[in-house]
Amino acid sequence: MTNQVLTQSEQALEKELNLQIANWTVLYTKLHNFHWYVKGSNFFRLHEKFEELYNEAANYIDEIAERLLAIGGRPVATLSDSLAVATLSEATGSEDANAMVESIIADFKVLGSELKHGMKIADEAEDQASGDLLLGILSTIEKHSWMLNSYLGK
Repeated sequence: MTNQVLTQSEQALEKELNLQIANWTVLYTKLHNFHWYVKGSNFFRLHEKFEELYNEAANYIDEIAERLLAIGGRPVATLSDSLAVATLSEATGSEDANAMVESIIADFKVLGSELKHGMKIADEAEDQASGDLLLGILSTIEKHSWMLNSYLGK
């Protein structure tokens, strides 16, 4: 589809994929913030977990952007564009360790809902590959959510 005019369903998918790129970009930065500023008795455990999650976020940004390019779209590629598109919020800088974990769980809930919507849009665009990509991400963040909730004793 490169260099072609996108259909209405492809434009809708481009919008959804850009939303994911923007949100993962915000989350990537938030996870770095948490990685650097976490304090307390669980420092080492959370420091490592946040690093694992921001590395995963970086991979998702790249995978989704490359998928979008493959179908003829244009991924958001600046911080200002990402902040304008994203539905996730940046870290406040005042979170304690548990609030950091709760923030990530809340972000994963938002992402999960948006991933499911994106999968429907991908189906309407008859783009199984994009839908499968989003499904894989959804499966992973659902597992992370369960683990993070368990960490908090929920």
